[in-house]
Amino acid sequence: MRTGRDARPSEYLCVIQGRRSCGGSVNAAAHTPHSAGDLFQLIRTGRAQSRADLARLTGLSASTVALRVEELIARDYVEETGHGESRGGRRPRVLAVKAGGGVVVGIDLGERHATFALLDRRGDVVSSAVEEISLLDGVETVVALLWKRARELAAAHGDRVVEGVALTVPGPVDSRTSRLLAPSRMPGWNGVDVGEVLRAMTGLPVLVENDANAMAVGEYVARGGTDEQLVFVKAGSGIGCGVVVDGAVYRGFRGVAGDISHVSLHNAPPVICSCGRVGCLDVVASGAAIVDALRDAGVEVADLDDVLVLARDAHPKATSLLREAGTRAGEVLATIINFFNPQTLVLGGRLPTADAFVAGVRQALFTLCLPMSTDLLEISTSRAGVLAGARGVAWSLLEQLLEPSRIDASSA
Repeated sequence: MRTGRDARPSEYLCVIQGRRSCGGSVNAAAHTPHSAGDLFQLIRTGRAQSRADLARLTGLSASTVALRVEELIARDYVEETGHGESRGGRRPRVLAVKAGGGVVVGIDLGERHATFALLDRRGDVVSSAVEEISLLDGVETVVALLWKRARELAAAHGDRVVEGVALTVPGPVDSRTSRLLAPSRMPGWNGVDVGEVLRAMTGLPVLVENDANAMAVGEYVARGGTDEQLVFVKAGSGIGCGVVVDGAVYRGFRGVAGDISHVSLHNAPPVICSCGRVGCLDVVASGAAIVDALRDAGVEVADLDDVLVLARDAHPKATSLLREAGTRAGEVLATIINFFNPQTLVLGGRLPTADAFVAGVRQALFTLCLPMSTDLLEISTSRAGVLAGARGVAWSLLEQLLEPSRIDASSA
């Protein structure tokens, strides 16, 4: 992940579109142009590496810049990391974001497990872990377990102070109310404001995001913010999709943009979906659907991991079902590619670890899409990997916590 001096300008960093409140409030109208917070943002995004750079970019006097930089250093936001190249005078002292002693915890919550990532102020992952968990235990119990494990993880790695908690959930999140919207694999969670539960339990700034959207953010940042139009497909036990447009996740009116799981497929098996219809992508092409199909065929598998093991051993039925699932997913994605014309299509989750699934997606896309939509399209598997969701949602919360107005308000 690019951070500090290696990052691009702030345009690509503001990927938490909508900016739902993470706790507390800031009077944006009182924000002073070229404040200490603004200078910190210039340093954080790599646009400025020295006091001279800051003076040139802001038009502030050298003395004013020096005072505000010293304030940032005193408050442990910035540190000097050496000397840069001379431009005719003394070598400037290089400024960089200070990692600090605090962390933001990102948690990617799945049906049976949760992935944790601890990010320091630079956005670097300082620790990660995976824990088994069951959504069937209920909201309060699950959130309490997540918070307990997050504190243990922070304590085990330098006794870090947790400054915020960000959580993904495997279901649609209403961007206006932060409530879950009819999640198909989260019984008892529908309509719950998980952010409020988490905030009440931790007393910290929080952010709750749909898992596919968070993965899209994690992938976008991991790629350096260069893919301005990116479609991220999460294909595991379920199937979801996140869309990045001009550096920001596109949510739609209620936050359910990119939810491809309930697209009905032509000539699909008449399997009933949780939405009440038949032939939805999620019930014919997801990992859970493949597990069910193998069991119906007399193949003993416990879960998707067993399916992937069989595929690596060239099991014909498992391989065939994975390729068919990829083809089905590709049929839906072909419409998105033709309509949206993205720069990059990223396949993430466990299903794309099987070559047969990826091959099915590619075959469908190149068969059904216009050549002008695919000739320059990059189709690849995730670079962010298993930490895409946890890293992406933690990064999004970190973006909120490090906004110039918040930094300035904290010193008032």
